[in-house]
Amino acid sequence: MTSNQDKKGKLVIISGPSGVGKSTVCSRIVETLDAFLSVSATTRPQAASEVDGVNYCFLTRDDFEKRIRQDDFLEYAKVFGNYYGTPRQPVEAALNEGRIVILEIDVQGALQVKKQRPDATMIFLLPPRTDILQKRMDTRGRGEDQESKKDRLQTAGSEIAAAWQHYDHMVVNDDLEQAVQEVVAIIEGKIEEPL
Repeated sequence: MTSNQDKKGKLVIISGPSGVGKSTVCSRIVETLDAFLSVSATTRPQAASEVDGVNYCFLTRDDFEKRIRQDDFLEYAKVFGNYYGTPRQPVEAALNEGRIVILEIDVQGALQVKKQRPDATMIFLLPPRTDILQKRMDTRGRGEDQESKKDRLQTAGSEIAAAWQHYDHMVVNDDLEQAVQEVVAIIEGKIEEPL
């Protein structure tokens, strides 16, 4: 009989610029591998299409800052004026159960996690082209103004540059099925070197 202490989960970080399709890819990975997807906490306003506790855990600024002081986050950052963070307890519990844990987080948060968990596999999703990224951002329906979209596009460039330096794998999300298959292969350790 194997005890829970003998099991070792696998931590996988998936990042990419806004609009690249991280949420779609992550949900498909969860379905395919029966992985645990960590739900990030945020202080940003909840969009009409989002469900609290499913898309994000929506917190007040005061509550988020209280949790920072209690060391309740594996990582956190202030992005575009709002806090985002990964609650520590659910991630550690899933890893202790021997599960694959997916963190859908930005580059800044990923680098914080990698310092604590050097064994984490880091995967960065790239858009096929910048103009496609801009089009995807325009159709997301999050009610962003032009200034916010411009900021996100500028941030995308610096995130991509940082990812080339720090991430283990870069996956272009041009074809969803192909991107999902490639990420699954990376997680399962089956990825082959390109010809």
